[in-house]
Amino acid sequence: MKSLANAPTASATTLGPLPTSFGAAFFDAVVIGGGPAGATAALELAKAGYRTALIERGGRIKPCGGAIPPRLIQDFAIPRHLLKAEISSARMIAPSGRIVDMPIDNGFVGMVDRDEFDEFLRDRAAKAGAVRITGQFEALEDGHGGTRTIRLKAPSEINSPTGSHFAERIEARLVIGADGARSAVARQALPRQKPVPSVFAYHEIVASEGSSAEPAQGRAARCDVFYQGAISPDFYGWVFPHGETTSIGTGTAKKGYGLRKAVTDLRAASGYADAQTIRREGAPIPLKPLKRWDDGRNVVLAGDAAGVVAPASGEGIYYAMESARIVAEASIAFLATGKAEALKSARAKFMVDHGRIFMILGMLQSVWYRSDWLRERFVAICRDRDVQRLTWESYMHKRLSRASPAAHARILWQNIGHYLGWRPA
Repeated sequence: MKSLANAPTASATTLGPLPTSFGAAFFDAVVIGGGPAGATAALELAKAGYRTALIERGGRIKPCGGAIPPRLIQDFAIPRHLLKAEISSARMIAPSGRIVDMPIDNGFVGMVDRDEFDEFLRDRAAKAGAVRITGQFEALEDGHGGTRTIRLKAPSEINSPTGSHFAERIEARLVIGADGARSAVARQALPRQKPVPSVFAYHEIVASEGSSAEPAQGRAARCDVFYQGAISPDFYGWVFPHGETTSIGTGTAKKGYGLRKAVTDLRAASGYADAQTIRREGAPIPLKPLKRWDDGRNVVLAGDAAGVVAPASGEGIYYAMESARIVAEASIAFLATGKAEALKSARAKFMVDHGRIFMILGMLQSVWYRSDWLRERFVAICRDRDVQRLTWESYMHKRLSRASPAAHARILWQNIGHYLGWRPA
């Protein structure tokens, strides 16, 4: 294992007593936030042999429809037993109630429960050697010799292979902030960042059985997406099956909008008004990558903290884990060389790989989500088989589909016609 100067060398699986420096537990890297991004970054750093800590608050589950593409399952070795459902189609519901079904040819969308999924990722990181710390981040301070000190709200429990320890301060050569859309790490390390556009999402996890909806087998492999101003004035509502449970939610950027009432209405419209409510969750979701992810020294952001949630769709799990993998690669280069420029490369690489998709989805949301008149036409466009094919290919494989130029031209012409209103909805 690579170790700090003046710190004892230890094995990833037999850490021994936690090394300390000036009274603080000492690590090569500390990852703050135990969601998919944080757990992925911790896994990669621990596998590379660096002494890594993963700080998680514990007990928090982010509101999320739980959709993951085949690309994520393959790239991040996700076992199939974590999939609660395999979706073979999506149903788009327009403001008028018009329904457009979009079947998935030669593929599927996996559905996970974030409670189980996130814990699997954290546990996998721990098995690779990352030390789990249950605590809440409070402040970032300058350490000694160029390190950073993370001050935690006491008491914070360090769960190492040698037993439990408690600490109020953690010292590290590198800090990765993966602590969500309103990242406290980002506020302290990069205070001049401009806030990015975001929506506040709220959902309710309910029991799939016992509802008055259509038979469970009819919905078990289908996601319903509601493009209706009554459900969300600028986003969408969803009903996503998770096997024995179902996620029903919506989101908006408009402050003061009644999300709980919207979800209540959505439950009634989709037949889940009387279904047992298992839990309720809400959180902001960023819809644009931050302009900068690193502080030029030894702090870098990943996941929602870096703003990597896809506009229009709100898809975040894949991009959180992908950004964390790229950040981990940059972090390993930083830890090996001490050159802060390595951290800057993470955002550049992510945007080269995914920036074009983010741009297109951002334009789609800004154009089509503004009114029910436009939403009606957006759903109408989704009837086109080329639109369906290109949408699913891009989603499942995380790259823009290379369809024939004629198909792209025809879809563009349809978009223009619907936007201007001279094509019937």
